[in-house]
Amino acid sequence: MTRMTPIFPAHGLQVSIEREEVRFSSGDTECAAWHYPGTNGACVIMAGGFAVTKGPGTDLFAGRFHAAGFTVLAFDYRHLGDSGGQPRQIQRIREQIADWQAAIAFAPTLPGVDPTRVAVWGFSLSGGHVLRIAARNPQVAAAIAQTPNADGPAATRNAARHQKPLAMLRFTGRAVLDGLGSLVGRQPLLVPLAGEPGTVALLTTPDALDGGSTLDPDNRYPDWQQEVAARSALRVGLYRPGRYASRVRCPLLVLVCDQDQSALAAPAVRAATRAPHGELVRMPGGHYEPFLGGHEQATEAELSFLGRHLLDPVGEASLPSGRHQRGT
Repeated sequence: MTRMTPIFPAHGLQVSIEREEVRFSSGDTECAAWHYPGTNGACVIMAGGFAVTKGPGTDLFAGRFHAAGFTVLAFDYRHLGDSGGQPRQIQRIREQIADWQAAIAFAPTLPGVDPTRVAVWGFSLSGGHVLRIAARNPQVAAAIAQTPNADGPAATRNAARHQKPLAMLRFTGRAVLDGLGSLVGRQPLLVPLAGEPGTVALLTTPDALDGGSTLDPDNRYPDWQQEVAARSALRVGLYRPGRYASRVRCPLLVLVCDQDQSALAAPAVRAATRAPHGELVRMPGGHYEPFLGGHEQATEAELSFLGRHLLDPVGEASLPSGRHQRGT
């Protein structure tokens, strides 16, 4: 059922938008999504970061895209939020890639969507997924990777510098124990998404601590469970989606924050430069700066990119291979 939902970002803006709940099949269950009907024929598919549901992970940007006329499909991965899948709070890269594939197949069936003008958007881990998804789906017209985790091993090494050795050992032991427990059907052992150094948490980097208060500043999303199965971290630490950047044939915008301590700027910059039609926007700040004081700059860059490549065929045709835009 369609309903009017006001969005109250922490930037003094009030945007009233219309969206409806939809579901699409993925694997042996369904993914839940918000469908924002647009007016210009183009569609942006969106997903939140690691264990971040569609509300706190996409609302702020989805509202702005929708206000500009774009149809938006913002979805929860399996095992998370309103989507199906048991057990809960499990984040499996293989399944998330399959969820993206299902969303890309579903989006063109939405009313008024031109199947040749579908873009993908993700931040953090989902920003990394965007690189992989755009590389394997030539029908995708444009892609936006916002503060993407392009190199899991590099991000893991950096995170270790912000954690105490004993806590790191305890976290690793919990992750391994959780993984072994999954083999015999035990319920996941959960860890917080962020915590102070010395605590057993997924991330203890300085900007990771800002995640909860930034994405949910007024507790608008009380159902967002800011925990994840410890086993989920094991594969993420080995994940390197930046290596797919050279295979991305559509226009790709990579938005990087230079002081990002959670996903790291350097691997994302390298991904942008390797993409044949990569565009790079750099801005100061940490991992969540696009949701904070840098929101207007980030939104303007992304809307400009979407307009040029989804709405303006002349602008798209005139983009030379290897062109990069850099913002400060």
